[in-house]
Amino acid sequence: MADKVFVFFNCDADKTEESMNIFYNDVIYKDTLISRRRLFQKIKSEKDAGRVQIAEENFETVEEMIIMGNPADASKFIKFGAIKEFKCL
Repeated sequence: MADKVFVFFNCDADKTEESMNIFYNDVIYKDTLISRRRLFQKIKSEKDAGRVQIAEENFETVEEMIIMGNPADASKFIKFGAIKEFKCL
């Protein structure tokens, strides 16, 4: 069983905690390959809809971090979005 989970948040450019609304972004992604792929698809759909921005040269890096690394680290490449990691009991 995964001991951590990830949540994607739409937020302001400064990634302030106040702009991250758990009632708007209410999907929690397990630390499994299937869930990580779904998290990446969510980020991709947000980018395609224009709600977040990712420089084209960083898009593959974001995908790799989400699928194979620490998804929360991908946040530094996402403008108007953040991935937060939480412990799961």
